[in-house]
Amino acid sequence: MSHNHANPDIRLERPNATASVLIVDDDPQSGRFMLEALARKGILAYLVDDPTAAVEYVDQRVVDAAFVAAAIRSADGSATDGLLLLSRIRQIAPELPVIMLGTPEPTDDAPAAGLLTSAIETSVQAMRLGCCDVLPKPIDGRRLERVLDTYLPNHGVAKIAAAREGGWPLFEIVGRSPRMIQCVELAKRVAATSAPILITGESGAGKELIAYLVHHKSRRTDGPYIRVNCAALSDSLLESELFGHEKGAFTGAYARRKGRFETADGGTLLLDEITETPLRFQAKLLRILEQQEFERVGGNENVRVNVRIISTTNRDLAAEVEQGNFRRDLYYRLSAVRLAVAPLRQRPEDLGDLVWHFVNEYARETGRRITALDPAMMDLFARYHWPGNVRQLRNVVLTSLIFGVGPVLSLADVSWLFDELQPRRQEAPHGSPAPDAPQVNLAGIPLAQLERRAILDTLETTDGNRTRAAEVLGISDRTLRDKIKRYRQEECLQTT
Repeated sequence: MSHNHANPDIRLERPNATASVLIVDDDPQSGRFMLEALARKGILAYLVDDPTAAVEYVDQRVVDAAFVAAAIRSADGSATDGLLLLSRIRQIAPELPVIMLGTPEPTDDAPAAGLLTSAIETSVQAMRLGCCDVLPKPIDGRRLERVLDTYLPNHGVAKIAAAREGGWPLFEIVGRSPRMIQCVELAKRVAATSAPILITGESGAGKELIAYLVHHKSRRTDGPYIRVNCAALSDSLLESELFGHEKGAFTGAYARRKGRFETADGGTLLLDEITETPLRFQAKLLRILEQQEFERVGGNENVRVNVRIISTTNRDLAAEVEQGNFRRDLYYRLSAVRLAVAPLRQRPEDLGDLVWHFVNEYARETGRRITALDPAMMDLFARYHWPGNVRQLRNVVLTSLIFGVGPVLSLADVSWLFDELQPRRQEAPHGSPAPDAPQVNLAGIPLAQLERRAILDTLETTDGNRTRAAEVLGISDRTLRDKIKRYRQEECLQTT
């Protein structure tokens, strides 16, 4: 939904938008141009000419970027210096990208209104105040497109499930792999029940996303969703944190305090990493699951609740039971419904979508316009085993965005990541010759293409060490640097 105090007829609804921006401008022509350009990109826009309303939008954190006109004249005739508004926005949200639109025209009352009449001075001051870019009027469509791609990347990705509220995503499960699709479909089917659910999977695979999906699709969606990281709580704090305590129950208990179970009444309680809980606590948990009541620490009053329990674990819970680390009766009670989240290495179809998803999420912070993914990087990603799963992939993409340059996302400028991402090579048994490499027919392939492939493959085998790669190739470091620089320039030309 967009608002314009000068023209209340302007209204834009994009419930499926992946980003939202604020436009502060009193020029109906440029405002309409901006709205149409943003609509084509699937971006939700709020158009206002009132600086007070603009500050409210920013303060409520409902926008991902702001376009502010250099001079704004409200419906009541009052004039506002866009630089003053820019300064105010930067105070409220220092990380919000702000782009200035146009420059103030010289007028008789400009000095009285405090407006600058020099376009150059305005641009310089705007950049000093933290403005990301300046778009002169009339706005050039291609330049606006580049700004949007830089600060509001909106590359298309496949989403298995997603939900938004108030313009902000509640959750997004990105991918297209059959394993993840099946997991999501099963989660939706069991969401309508109140049965306890056990979600298994490696750390970083997305167990908590599935848990929130269950809550959102359940009849408890309007109730609270409370998460407890069991691994982060000591044995002594776990019971007080989950069950609450009475005044005077222990030193420092100066007042009665509700626990997470009581807070989650009518909703869902996520017990993250349930295997980290002690056996004594597991006995109390079993009673709650069966009777939906408990006593606060230091009290004797039964507290009744109606809570749906979702548990997660990155361990083999059946093995934990056999080793005596987890109660068998609780295991059967929790695992009536089991959902398994596959590790990232078992769903390679999701890699491309996840990389673009993280580019959409983090590219604006780094101010990079990413138009393509380096094929060599994606090939390395496909062969890597990803022990940290999606969480690790997110960190790798973020690091590449921060330290890389140009419109192609690659690992060329973060060579230390090669040590981490390089697949382990299989060594031949001692005394046995290594298996022969497969023979490849190179006939008809241009020499320039062969040279490029040889350089990139050698860099990969040397873990990104350019000095070693140059020695293997029999060329100087300078020659290697020049060739890599030329390859990047060619990539930039291909993506512009």
